[in-house]
Order: sequence, then structure tokens, then C-alpha cells
Amino acid sequence: MKHLFLVRHAKSSWSDEALSDRQRPLNSRGESQLAPLGRALARSGAFGGTIHSSDAVRAKQTLAGALPKGFPDNRIHLTPELYTFDYRRLLHWLKALNDGEETVTIIGHNPALQELAEQLLKHPPANLPTASFVHIRLPDKPWHKVAAGKGRIEAFLTPREFSYQQFAHKQKKWARTTGDEPGRDIPAALSHQLQRVRQLESGVKVGLDDEFLHQFRIAIRRSRAIAESVEEVTGDKSLDQPLKQLKRHARATSRLRDLHVFLQDLPVLCEHNSELQTALGTWAEAEADQERNALARQMKSKRYRDTMHDWDNQIHSRQFRKLAGRLTPKDIRKAAENRIKEFNRRTAELLHNSPDDDIHRLRKLLKRIRYLMELDAKGWKRPLKALKYRQELYGRFQDLHVQVELIKAFRARAPETLPGAVDGLKERLEQQKADARRQILALGGLDGAPV
Repeated sequence: MKHLFLVRHAKSSWSDEALSDRQRPLNSRGESQLAPLGRALARSGAFGGTIHSSDAVRAKQTLAGALPKGFPDNRIHLTPELYTFDYRRLLHWLKALNDGEETVTIIGHNPALQELAEQLLKHPPANLPTASFVHIRLPDKPWHKVAAGKGRIEAFLTPREFSYQQFAHKQKKWARTTGDEPGRDIPAALSHQLQRVRQLESGVKVGLDDEFLHQFRIAIRRSRAIAESVEEVTGDKSLDQPLKQLKRHARATSRLRDLHVFLQDLPVLCEHNSELQTALGTWAEAEADQERNALARQMKSKRYRDTMHDWDNQIHSRQFRKLAGRLTPKDIRKAAENRIKEFNRRTAELLHNSPDDDIHRLRKLLKRIRYLMELDAKGWKRPLKALKYRQELYGRFQDLHVQVELIKAFRARAPETLPGAVDGLKERLEQQKADARRQILALGGLDGAPV
């Protein structure tokens, strides 16, 4: 088989009208697209063969910013013929390639790339945005025999799928609600979070930027916290099953998120011990790949699609709007205050030797309190600021707990690998966790008075 990667250059600048089209550089957003594009191309195998780029400035800058370090110069070609907007010229060039080139990556321009994909594929992408690429598998025949409709699409990725920064451009994390009309605010908030979940799904499944998973988890947990409040205040049990499904979906992401944090923290944790970092990193990456594949399978399953469809129907139903309409701003505030009381009661019962799970439950309760307060962010301005520090501290404790457990799991899997260094890291993490516990105990309860 032959593999063809069609890469459209990153976003370019039009600020200098004196420049010819060939001379136009990338703009700041285009430059920010390069590192994520390079990671996506590397994961997809685009650097396994030769790279051919248009000699336009924006294409050359895309090439330079996306290439991995140490890529052989003899496999990089700047090709003036690729500065074209006519797919027929591109196809003519492709058919003249040496048959020894099994994997070919082209960095070029639209509409030529888009129309070439349309020529080679029966079901091509509808468009090819800047810094996007399509991976086409072709029959194992000479390049001059490339025929219309004989290619098979292996991957099509846009920046919104492999870079959370690009995805988040001009996106709102939650609906702007006033807190004055819960009957309107709550369905709006839940609808926005569901839309966000669906938009994030592709990035989660692609798995090239950990932030997609983190934000996906937040959107599900925010939805669950708001819906739990409706159930709590109204006493209506129709939300029981949907809430269980949301909890199940969130739980399915937990270990992968833990591994992401662990891998991000490894350089600091290992304190310049490169051998330890390599051993732990190799193990954690393998574990993360397994978790990522399992999560992607689950998210592609009919069961997942059905539960999210049911949730969509639930929150947009007349019954739910009527249920939410029974709530008043006072009800929402009361629900938040009740959770603050529960938090303070549990905090008062916390001891220096309490199980870690007790602090973990308090951390989750803090998040639910915050999500409720954010329905009326102006009314809870001061408590929301106070929550931020607490969440960071509780989150730090949880990260340390998880890291200790992951070190134990690695130790059990590879007991002969650097035992002294592994045990030393574990002891250091346990000491940091004990310090975080003392800080949590010293904080006491929350001031639940709104502003």
C-alpha cells in the first residue's frame, strides 16, 4: 500500500498588502497551530517517508514548525510545482513520483489539496481547513497508475480535533446565566454543557491533547451537579437513571486522566533522574494507551450514543422545563447552602488519620458547590473566589494520592526496576501528601454567605 498525506499550510496573514501571495507568512494563530499539527502528523505516520512542500513562505513555515527534531534533510523537498491551486497540476506531479516512495506527505494549498482528495476518494472530507490534513491509503501500484476514487481515507484531522487551544478559540465553557430565572437558566446551562460534550468528543477519541479529556470530564460533572440540584430541590426521581449514566461516563475517564497528570508531572517528580523518568514514562504511556483505546471504543458504542441521546431528550423535554420552572433563585441558593452545610459537617469530622477517600469526597463536593454557585456567579462572587484556593489544595492532595498509587502499581509490575529510586520517590510523595492533608485540616469549614 501507498500512503499519501495532504497537509494544508497553517493560517496565514493578510496584514501586509504589499506582499505577493507567495510571500505571505503565517499569522500568530497559524504559528500556534504548528506544534499540535506536528504531533498529530507524527502520531499518524506522516513522517515515515518523504516530505514535499510548496515553496510559498506560509508552506515553508508550516514545514519548519511541524517537523520533528532531527528529521533527515535528504527526505525534505521544497518543490515550486506544489505552489498551485489547480488539483490537476498536483495530480500530474503525483503521478511522476518515484515508485520507491511508499509514504509521501505534501504541504500545499487549497483548493488544489481539497479537490485532489475529492478526486482520489469516494467519500472525501467536505472541506480542508488550514493546518488540517487527510491521510489517504492508495493501492500498491505505481504512482502513475493513481486512479480516481481508488483511495481510502485513513484519517482526517483538523486543529479543532488535535489541539484544545484551537478548539477553545472563542468558545464559552458554560452558559452565561443570571440566576434570576432557574426555569430558563437550568435548561440553558445543561443544553450548553451537552453541546460542549459533543463538541469535545472527537478530540477525546483522537487523544492527541489531554485537555480535551479534562474539559469533557468537567462538562459531564457540571451537568450532573446541576441536575442533582433539580432532583434534590424538587424531590422528583425521573433524573435518577440519567444521573447514573452521567456518573458512569465520568468514571470511565478517571484513570486515563490520572495517567495524564502523572505523565505531565514526571519531569518534576523524577528530579533530573532521566533513567527513572524513562522507566515510569514508558510504563505510564502504555497504560494510558490502553485506557485511551478502551474509552474511544466506549464512546463509539451504541450504548454511549443512546444514553447521550436520551439525556438530550430529557433536558429538552416539556416535563423537565416544567420541573426546572418550579425552582426559584431562592431554591438554588438553598441547595448550595445545604451542600455547604454538608461540606462543613464532613470537614468537622475529618481527622489526621481519616481515609484519603474522605478528602476525595470533599473535593468532589466542592466542585458541585461551585457549579451551583456559577448559576448565579454575581450573587456568589466572594465564595467563588474562596473556593478556587480550596479546590487547588484538595486537587493537589488527590493528585499526590493517585501518584503514590501509580508508583505502587509500577513497583508491583516491575519490582526489579530501580527499586531504590522508586521507593525514594514514593516516600517523598507520601510526605508531600501528609503536608497537604495538614493544610486541609487547618482550613476548617466554608463560609457559605453569598455576596
